[in-house]
Amino acid sequence: MIDPRLQQLREAATAMGAGRFDVDVPVVPEDEVGQLGRALSDLGHTLERQFAQMRALAGVTAQINAGLLLDEVLDQVYASFRPLIPYDRIGFSLLEQDDEVVRARWARSDATEMKIGRGYSARMAGSSLERVMATGEPRILDDLEAYLAAHPESESTRLIVAEGVRSSLTCPLVINGKPIGFLFFSSREPGTYRRVHVELFMEIAGQLALIVEKSRLYEQLLELDQVKNRFLGMAAHDLRNPIGVVRSYAELLQEDFLGELNDRQRDVVRRMTAVCDGMLLLVNDLLDLSAIESGRLDLRLREVPVADYLRSACETHDVLARAKGIELWLAPSEDTIVALMDPDRVGQVLGNLVSNAIKFSHRDTRVTVSAVREGESAVVAVRDEGQGIPARELAGLFTPFRRGSVRPTAGEKSTGLGLAIAKRIVEAHGGRLWVESTIGAGSTFTFTLPLAATGK
Repeated sequence: MIDPRLQQLREAATAMGAGRFDVDVPVVPEDEVGQLGRALSDLGHTLERQFAQMRALAGVTAQINAGLLLDEVLDQVYASFRPLIPYDRIGFSLLEQDDEVVRARWARSDATEMKIGRGYSARMAGSSLERVMATGEPRILDDLEAYLAAHPESESTRLIVAEGVRSSLTCPLVINGKPIGFLFFSSREPGTYRRVHVELFMEIAGQLALIVEKSRLYEQLLELDQVKNRFLGMAAHDLRNPIGVVRSYAELLQEDFLGELNDRQRDVVRRMTAVCDGMLLLVNDLLDLSAIESGRLDLRLREVPVADYLRSACETHDVLARAKGIELWLAPSEDTIVALMDPDRVGQVLGNLVSNAIKFSHRDTRVTVSAVREGESAVVAVRDEGQGIPARELAGLFTPFRRGSVRPTAGEKSTGLGLAIAKRIVEAHGGRLWVESTIGAGSTFTFTLPLAATGK
């Protein structure tokens, strides 16, 4: 007769295989089947603990992975990994100089004073870290005082012991087979990592290596972007003055200040002036973009009646519209809409949208400017009856220097920066800018501004 406990053991094993560990396992009497049951029960407890650790690791890494800046990610590691790893200190170091030097990049500790902080460096050659990276496996030192006694030449061990650390776990960080650095978990108690599972820390090291490398790359992109903005700002600033001087001399020539010009000479000077105007437009746009992207956009906010503001703006651009045979029409709007905005900066936005609408529209069409109140926002729209924009080009329309396939109807010039600047100005106000367009029917550019307290 088959022992009925075997059926129970089979069912328990099947449940554990499906990730369910709260099952009854027969462990008595203490015969061979009972011993098998006890072994299966112990295995179940081990698997349950490991499953719990892996779920916790997945949850923590998902939370950490949401961070972008490296210090933010590492701070989150320090705050979140305690359920998985006991520690009083975490340090993070990167390999530099063709992997010949390891340099501390970040550290957090419960101690009142850290002896090894950001910037501390040591050579890899002949160090114990060189062996850790060679094996690719975590290193556990259960008694750092005993290790220092055996390796008195180790300055880093001497400093970390002086800080109060007594045991450590070092995880090598490797991306696609290339070592990038180390993560050091440290405890003030000896033997803290004696019974840990190396496989768990290999998993942790792999996850953290990917997250840390992502954050490093993101920070490098931010640094490159800042360098680009500084370069653009300096180049544009240095170019503006000489271009302005050339234009001033061209104006003197046009006014016959240095003698009367013949028709051919006058045409050449006119072209020089037009080129200078185009270059000054580009330079000013570059300065604006550089200021905005580097966070130096200063807004002088005040309460502005939207209807009066739009009326004045339309009057300013009406001459340009009439010159092309286009009607610039201001739709009636509530006189009580009052927005909180910087009128000069919003003037840049509105000027860009209206001039673009005129630029890409044909004669005998209309450009409509309107404003409505929606919730806590003033919504301003500029609609044209022009050529429209292909759907495939809409996503990149607000990217700097991006020009679409649609061309101005009278050959007007464009820097490709106006919409990018307009979008950033609107977003700096806490609003948003978007476009809707249909080929052959025209485009509508819409942006929002926050309502002032008196306009709500």
